[in-house]
Amino acid sequence: MTRSLFLVVFLAIFPLLALAQGGRDFSAPPDLTMPPADAAKAPSGLISKTITAGTSSDKPAATDVVTVNYTGWSSDGRMFDSSYARAKPSTFPLDKSLPGWRECVQLMTVGETRRCWVPESLAYRGAAGRPKGTVVFDIELIDTRSSPLIPPSDVKEPPSDVHRTASGLAYKVLRPGKGTRHPSSFEMVTVHYTGWTTDGKMFDSSIPRGTPTTFSLEGVIRGWTEGVQLMVEGERTRFWIPQDLAYKGEAGQPRGMLVFDIELVKIQ
Repeated sequence: MTRSLFLVVFLAIFPLLALAQGGRDFSAPPDLTMPPADAAKAPSGLISKTITAGTSSDKPAATDVVTVNYTGWSSDGRMFDSSYARAKPSTFPLDKSLPGWRECVQLMTVGETRRCWVPESLAYRGAAGRPKGTVVFDIELIDTRSSPLIPPSDVKEPPSDVHRTASGLAYKVLRPGKGTRHPSSFEMVTVHYTGWTTDGKMFDSSIPRGTPTTFSLEGVIRGWTEGVQLMVEGERTRFWIPQDLAYKGEAGQPRGMLVFDIELVKIQ
């Protein structure tokens, strides 16, 4: 097959390949070059419109790490990027994204899908190999998390409104979960987490890896074994774990009280 014939065949079947990705149509939206009258226009030049309302009141901060699905089109209707085509949501620090992305996603709530018309000045700014002019993104905000590099304001000591257990573990629910099932001490769980020392140093986190971690509650520090059993799926909780429930002063491990933000993604 000659190269020119190959390109003709590829271009003919590409829409079918795109539809094969979960049955999703990657065709450009009909309002690609003409935002509707009810779209909101920001002073920066960003234009956006909610396609599907969110399922939560949670909004990302500029420094959050967000998980999104998205598709982007250039002004000529070409789809140039999509997480759907890769069949995997993208997770990244919002402050490392395009200025127009950062502004648009901060308008969203978790669960929302929004169409964003991003002018070149807030997009690729003429960068070589990138789409020119205004680009349009459909963005679905799946989740948002505080940056693990920014310690909580209460990292030095538990605030007055925490709950305490007989062992000395202190905790505070940051986001309620769903359901009533709690894991037992011998079960496998999947979690996202970040750990800090009380001087604000982040020493471990699953968030930069973009993938939650799965392990048995029998094989972790005592504060984790006790604390995660208090949680239900979908819950996010902050734990202040005293040293005797953590690494007990072991060489090479963080010393003193440790602070963990833990999200129980799933009980296996």
